[in-house]
Amino acid sequence: MNGWVQRDEAVVWHGFTQMACYADNAPVIVERGEGRELIAVDGTRYLDAISSLWVTTLGHRVPELDQAVRDQLDRIAHSTLLGNGNRVTIELAEALAAVVPVDDPHFLFASDGAAAVEQALRIALQFWANTGQPGRTTYLAFDGAYHGDTIGALSVGDGGFGTTVYDPLRFPVLRAPIGDVEAASRIIAEHCGTLAAVVIEPLVQGAAGMVLVEPAFVRAVAAACAEHDVLLVCDEVATGFGRTGTLFALEQCQVRPDILCIGKGLTGGYLPMAATVASRRVYDAFLGADLSERTLYHGHSYSGNALAAAVAVRHLQLIEEWDVLANVRARADQLQGLLAAHVVDHPAVREVRQHGLMVGVELHACPEGRRLGRLVSAECVRRGVLIRPLGDVIVLMPMLTSTVAEIERIVETVSGAIEAVCR
Repeated sequence: MNGWVQRDEAVVWHGFTQMACYADNAPVIVERGEGRELIAVDGTRYLDAISSLWVTTLGHRVPELDQAVRDQLDRIAHSTLLGNGNRVTIELAEALAAVVPVDDPHFLFASDGAAAVEQALRIALQFWANTGQPGRTTYLAFDGAYHGDTIGALSVGDGGFGTTVYDPLRFPVLRAPIGDVEAASRIIAEHCGTLAAVVIEPLVQGAAGMVLVEPAFVRAVAAACAEHDVLLVCDEVATGFGRTGTLFALEQCQVRPDILCIGKGLTGGYLPMAATVASRRVYDAFLGADLSERTLYHGHSYSGNALAAAVAVRHLQLIEEWDVLANVRARADQLQGLLAAHVVDHPAVREVRQHGLMVGVELHACPEGRRLGRLVSAECVRRGVLIRPLGDVIVLMPMLTSTVAEIERIVETVSGAIEAVCR
């Protein structure tokens, strides 16, 4: 493994990673995967308890998804969507249109969630310009928000992750406390003449450390947007495709936004793909004469990639065929019970937050300045369960097809690791 780590740090720059300490933190160098496990170059197996950063849903090397990629390779790997179409991308958009919580949706594809959010911000601003209200150029976002690391996404995000260095590039936004209906509604009412959109993560603020958001709060924000004619942008990049027990978190909120951002689990973790989903009202505002100023002059080279679209289509089919959401709900109940029995009451644990198969175990800050989140996660890895924390929050994001035994293994490992580090 050490030889591979040396080769790695000699040429690769890892995101969200201090490279001066990279080798010291004993990184896992993956060679292959099977089911819910990753297999390192030295043959060591690790249960992937973070779904390879929240993207893998059904497992690694799923035969049906592998075959979908192979079949598409026999046709074409990619063709541009700028002014032309591709059969499998159309089929994916049709399949998504039947399930996303957006009225008469149209899909603008991208490669990652941050790009989907960036597209949403541009669409919202130009929507108002196209409808004769060019002064609607500000956004309301929430405390603790994280929407990606492009400049627009960073701007509606609430900082953190060392992003203050980029403050000169970020544009100012209005911000409300998450969960505070009165404050959010007041800001929307007071600034509706200049607001382009409100941007919110429904049910779970993932990167904030799995901060939970009540469905009633999302409904109240949506109602205020509707009352004052402000666009609602919902970021389901992290919560979409089954993580919360329904295909989309908005189903539990009974909200249908103007714009929806999806990504991460869209292709089951196989290929990078995301999408910005616009309602008919929003989409229609961009229709006009050829090459007119109403056109959305935005797009990406790999938008709607055919390989990614093919595996995404099959992924949606398997979620239904395998009744995956029923397993998510059952494993979430199991996980909640095991955490209550073995983790919640540990003296080192400040709080456990869970919705579906999205869990944050927040540890108390250590007076000696030790990073308990990093230490506990490292101990989990040593015990064969791959974890990556958010500060001192241990993030658990099991795959949607996880078994009873795998959930038990995850909780047993986390509990043992906390005890070992905090002893």
